[in-house]
Amino acid sequence: MAWFKFVQLANWKGPKDIKTDYLAVSFLKDNKVCFNIGGNKFRLIVKLNFDYSVVYIRFIGTHAQHDKIDANLV
Repeated sequence: MAWFKFVQLANWKGPKDIKTDYLAVSFLKDNKVCFNIGGNKFRLIVKLNFDYSVVYIRFIGTHAQHDKIDANLV
């Protein structure tokens, strides 16, 4: 919920803005971003539409679950 509340107030125009707020973030293909959340217990992959300030949640799971998927394809 902390991540969700933070993102509701964010005004990200591009990856540089995200990196300013989250140092431990991974950028994937097609404007997808992987966040470590929950005290680094979970991974969250989202797809961003910067033009419309929309965030689509594509995956939430443990690190073990994340290792079983292709993050670029979710």
